[in-house]
Amino acid sequence: MPEAIRLLLVDDEWLVRAGLRTMLSGDPDIEIVGEAADGDGIAELVAETGATVVLMDIRMPGVNGLTAAERLSALPSPPHVVMLTTFDADDLVVAALRAGADGFLLKDTPPADLVAALHAVVAGDPILSPQVTRRLIEQVTEPDRDARSATATRQIAELTPGEQRVAVAVAQGLSNADIARELFVTVATVKSHISHILDKLALTNRVQIALLVHDAGVQRT
Repeated sequence: MPEAIRLLLVDDEWLVRAGLRTMLSGDPDIEIVGEAADGDGIAELVAETGATVVLMDIRMPGVNGLTAAERLSALPSPPHVVMLTTFDADDLVVAALRAGADGFLLKDTPPADLVAALHAVVAGDPILSPQVTRRLIEQVTEPDRDARSATATRQIAELTPGEQRVAVAVAQGLSNADIARELFVTVATVKSHISHILDKLALTNRVQIALLVHDAGVQRT
């Protein structure tokens, strides 16, 4: 049975929020516990509503989604954060993922795919397709790329060979079940490796693992 989701909708357009509410309210495992027009006071609202997932626009007046995601990631028990955007190559998307967001969806994502994505992120599976992940990381062109690459290479070296193989598979957008099949291990082993990777490297989620692997230039062997 899918895990119940307490969902908070954050978008500056009330019509978008109304549309999302209509699309998502039909799922018995999704409870929409609140709405907001921007990211101001988002941490307090999460605490007040007990939201476990925040579905939030990136570009908003006032406090945008990037700043809000950073604030949420600093919470002791942060909710899952899924960003909404109309831009599949938005420069803020990569920044949001680095800030701790669990992924992003385009605003024209079909309702069934949106529902499935929310359940996937709660289950710990990626919500970015390999194609979208590739397009996103190709946007990373900051001037400190060489420094990031050196840092990422050192961090990857801290992992065991098994953890490195799982990290690369995560960067390819594979689910836990797919990784288990690819590496001939159990799903429990994959989950254990991912947990160790997050702890060792002080990362928040598997999207950050994917970005780290990209920065390090690690390829599948």
